[in-house]
Amino acid sequence: MDDPPDEYLEEQEELVGAGEQEELVDAGAEDAANGSAHAEQEEAVGDGEEEEIVDAGGETLDDYKYAPVEEAPPEEAKEEDASKPGDDEPVVQEHLRDSVEGSLRLKRLLSRDDNERAGKRLKDDDDGQRPIVQAKVNQLLTRWNLKTDVVMKHVLDNMSLEELNHVMATNYSPSKFDPRKTPAELVAAHILHMQEGKLGHGSRVDVVTAFKIRWKMTIEDEKTLRGLNHKDLRYVMDRFDGSIPLDDLITEASCEVPEGEEAGTKAAAPYRPGAATMGRFSRLELIDPLADAAVFGDANLSFSVQLAKHRKEMGHVGRVIATTFEEVDILRTRYQEIEESIKALEDHHAEVYHGIDCTRIAIDPRFQGMEEKLGAVYYNFPHSGAIQGFFDSHPVVNWRHENLMRLFFRALRSFVKPGGSVKVASNAGAVGVRYSYIVGSAIENEFQHVETMPFLEWHLHHYGRSYGDRRDMWKRPDAKNNQSYQSQNAMSDMVYCFQYAPSGKVLPKQSIRLPPTLSTLAECKDGPFKSLSGPAKVNLARQLHARFMKEVSGEHVG
Repeated sequence: MDDPPDEYLEEQEELVGAGEQEELVDAGAEDAANGSAHAEQEEAVGDGEEEEIVDAGGETLDDYKYAPVEEAPPEEAKEEDASKPGDDEPVVQEHLRDSVEGSLRLKRLLSRDDNERAGKRLKDDDDGQRPIVQAKVNQLLTRWNLKTDVVMKHVLDNMSLEELNHVMATNYSPSKFDPRKTPAELVAAHILHMQEGKLGHGSRVDVVTAFKIRWKMTIEDEKTLRGLNHKDLRYVMDRFDGSIPLDDLITEASCEVPEGEEAGTKAAAPYRPGAATMGRFSRLELIDPLADAAVFGDANLSFSVQLAKHRKEMGHVGRVIATTFEEVDILRTRYQEIEESIKALEDHHAEVYHGIDCTRIAIDPRFQGMEEKLGAVYYNFPHSGAIQGFFDSHPVVNWRHENLMRLFFRALRSFVKPGGSVKVASNAGAVGVRYSYIVGSAIENEFQHVETMPFLEWHLHHYGRSYGDRRDMWKRPDAKNNQSYQSQNAMSDMVYCFQYAPSGKVLPKQSIRLPPTLSTLAECKDGPFKSLSGPAKVNLARQLHARFMKEVSGEHVG
């Protein structure tokens, strides 16, 4: 796992909670929640300006910092089905329920945590394996002498049986003396590296390599594919399903006559080198001219403007749907050009929607009737928002970034047409929304990984990038030279490209990374909690828990 930049470390030394007498603040990114796109830097939002964390009721910590803490009355242990809808949940059309079920289930898990899940146990997919899992969790905690580490228990509780078996089989033991990471962070990183080993690296992957990985082909097969021209390579990739030997399919492709102009751009340059020619389609943004395209989490709408102009120049008739997570009033305080951008989009017959949570579009009335209408989707540099005192990789906050990608791709299943493209731009070394979260979440929702291309090679990369939070009011990245963040290597910015290929099978319900319980937060000794004790620590835990609730509800935090 890559360490966060030195600039980030310097800012984190000014953590919240240096003592109980200090004011607790949260200068985390205002784009926290499931739709904030351009919080591109993996650092907390400090820069000298602070604001108070408030709880769900709007009170500041000073209002009850030393108030007595009332303990929840004990309840009889009982099971509670986390999949059962709550009374206050929105009505979802039956054919869209799967697209939003994971998001609603996550909210239920957090809302039923208000009393620290006292004596309750929530059912989940692997409920039949829970006794085995819990036995292995307790065994590892005992082996490492970390039975009192609540964050470590949270990490282990989130592991699958396969992951726990891997930890035990490898005799892995986290260091207790690491100067930068806690044992819980080290264990979480160990499992992530194991998972990422199966997916491959997060940097450049061309169409042939991605195809080889998807079908688990040999090096000899890869060499054969690289020797094909554009016509034959596209024929093979469109039809190969493992039922016909690769050599036979290649012979069949060579006998095909090139299609005419009526076949569109896919028939262009049939005898040019296959891998390079197919890579040009992603870089030049040669998408379906008739289908609609949606941009999620566009902070200042500059990317959407560029996409709308590109489609007009290409003669496309499909709409551009530009969305922001924040409401327009907030955008006006950050971006002087926002009204100009909105007008430019409207002049290009684009639609602009504000306050869109990309994981909950199935319950947004503005997307009603848009099932299977999207031929292209874009989400640039997704991030769930920084929380001061925690690195993005810390298990207490990292679950938000992973769930963002899982719920995003599940939400798209009902709205992207078969064969539609999805592009997610991110940094290969990001520790918040890791590349493995993007690729893994896409694959488990039947979006095939077709290529990973460098961001700077993308035809649409020259847009006005932004931080996506209040820093944009006084500090804007250098979009002209793409030197957007001092602590982020621009050469590591990638665009992960996917194509929707639904199998027609019913997928299992979307797995989610469970959030820490309120009791786990109250007993946490990391980040902003390490200098606190007593009521101040409990109250901060409540406030952080309340923030999590707002985020999973699609509410803007800040």
